[in-house]
Amino acid sequence: MKHLHIKNMVCNRCIMVVTSELEKLEHALVSVELGKVIFKNDLSQNDKLTISEKLQVYGFEILDDANSKTIEKIKTLLIDLVQNQNNSLKLTLSDYLAQQLHQDYSKLSNLFSNVEGVSIEKYYILLKIEKVKELIVYDEWSLSEIAEVLNYSSVAHLSNQFKKVTGFSPSYFKKMKENKRKKLDQL
Repeated sequence: MKHLHIKNMVCNRCIMVVTSELEKLEHALVSVELGKVIFKNDLSQNDKLTISEKLQVYGFEILDDANSKTIEKIKTLLIDLVQNQNNSLKLTLSDYLAQQLHQDYSKLSNLFSNVEGVSIEKYYILLKIEKVKELIVYDEWSLSEIAEVLNYSSVAHLSNQFKKVTGFSPSYFKKMKENKRKKLDQL
């Protein structure tokens, strides 16, 4: 395994601590992000045990593969919702995820927040805003059509959420010469 998901790693200071401790153990790192460390080489069980013991001192916990898979499933379901079927969602987001993953939503929410440093709802909003940016840049649909496709209750709701996340109104964003979008894996 070349990556580990780490629970309670939710801020820049956490990243600095984890990076420092792993460098002391002389592990070659590719990246250290909120909730996730990627190594250049595979880790042995001994390596994982040593890392786990070292990080527990700081309140961090290595997640097992089941929890890592659950987080990835949540992200995949949310991305699919936004990209392919947002308008067809007839349940609440919490009911949808609980039903799809056959787990209690509060458990899913706590796991996701602890590892990713952001709530499921906030992550979902960020995905939707990135999709709005994409659709604005393509300039094929009106804002009301975008609002309908992405299941917003109104254009005003979409505009308010867009401005809250980006700092710009959708119309100002459309006028900007350099539309800066984020890759989905950077959310």
